[in-house]
Amino acid sequence: FVPVFTEMLHEGRKRDAFRLASALFWVILIVLGAMTALWMVLAGVIVPAFTGAHVPNDLAAGLSRVLFPVVLLMSLTGLLVGILQAYDEFTIPALAPAVWNVVIVALLVGIHPLFHGEDGVYAYAIAWLAATMVQFLIVGAALGRIDFRLTTKVNLRDPAIRQVLILFLPVTMSIGIINLDIFINAGLGSLVSPHAPAAINDAFRIYMLPQGVFSVAVATVLFPTLSRLAVRRDTDAMRRVVANGMRQINLLLIPSAGLLVVLATPITRLVYQHGTFGPYSTHLVSIALFWFAFSLPFAGVNLLLTRTFFALKRPWIPTKLAAMNMVVDVIVSFALYKPLGIQGLVIGTVAANVVMTALQLHRLRAGFSGLEGVQTLMITIRVLVASAIMAAVAWAVWMGLDSLVGRSLPGQIISVGGAVAGACALYGWLVLAMRIPEARQIKQLVTSRLRPRAAG
Repeated sequence: FVPVFTEMLHEGRKRDAFRLASALFWVILIVLGAMTALWMVLAGVIVPAFTGAHVPNDLAAGLSRVLFPVVLLMSLTGLLVGILQAYDEFTIPALAPAVWNVVIVALLVGIHPLFHGEDGVYAYAIAWLAATMVQFLIVGAALGRIDFRLTTKVNLRDPAIRQVLILFLPVTMSIGIINLDIFINAGLGSLVSPHAPAAINDAFRIYMLPQGVFSVAVATVLFPTLSRLAVRRDTDAMRRVVANGMRQINLLLIPSAGLLVVLATPITRLVYQHGTFGPYSTHLVSIALFWFAFSLPFAGVNLLLTRTFFALKRPWIPTKLAAMNMVVDVIVSFALYKPLGIQGLVIGTVAANVVMTALQLHRLRAGFSGLEGVQTLMITIRVLVASAIMAAVAWAVWMGLDSLVGRSLPGQIISVGGAVAGACALYGWLVLAMRIPEARQIKQLVTSRLRPRAAG
């Protein structure tokens, strides 16, 4: 949607762009709204066919009725976020997920006591639905900044709608391939140990935190710019933007990977080791997290490169490469799960991400006549050196604090938090002292955002 919408704006067809967005809004609302209504009626019949007799079907059907509207709300929110991003409005889209989390936590605290027994899970479902609604309303209100108005004049035969749907097809297939890959890995994990699938999933949640905070942020901010440059066919500028984006992602994710490598066990223990989650579970998750960390920079670069192909309106290329990525993952995981166990499965994911990065870079380099490879390599080497120093200091600080404050929950927060905070401060100083341009860019961005607040 964003590349087509951006192209219309670039051509001065603001009214047509808003009509396209409105048409897609109503299509999503009608189609997913009808599916939601149908599910509300038939959930009691459909759910038992999938859950079986060992699951409380009334509870499962009730929860699905509460949660099904979330799909509709998230789809509409995604469309509205795309409109804002095309106008370089990133503040509200960035804040909305944070508000979403706050609403969930607040509602859980407020309404959970109202439910008893197994019905307590309804509190989570209601909180999720309410938070998603709040997120949708916040993003929708932000459209006033760009004077966007929904129109009821919808032409379903508009060629732009067809173009968006054609571009959406490979994106949908890519998501399907990713989910199939996850399903296959879960199956292989069950061959290693009954605990392996859950351990990999728990490790993946921690791994996704820096991925979501850093690489998603960089790719999201650059996507509208890439779309505008693609419309102008300015390949030189696109090359500079993509290369700079890759270096920014490496600057942020390589040190994140270093921290996950050296602090895999302390972080896992702090996050998960409570109640029935014991030391053995911590051991399994930390092994998976250790190996996941090596794929972090590659996965981040992959996200940016995939968005670049989307901006070029060539989504079939990353879709085909995603299929190859899945094949590599399955082959490596299948070859290593017996001798290496859980780590063999995660190494398969690492190998697949490396191959995906190499293939996407190869395709883009051919189209852009290079991607500033030498400059990126030299800066990445400096980032690796700074990250290695940072990781060593993080480990030393954690060891000292751990022996000093112990492993109570407050003690773990102090030792892990102190190690991460101290290491990040050192890393920031190192990359600035090394005169890494992307570090100065991020510093200038942060100071420019903070300066108006200080002035106020």
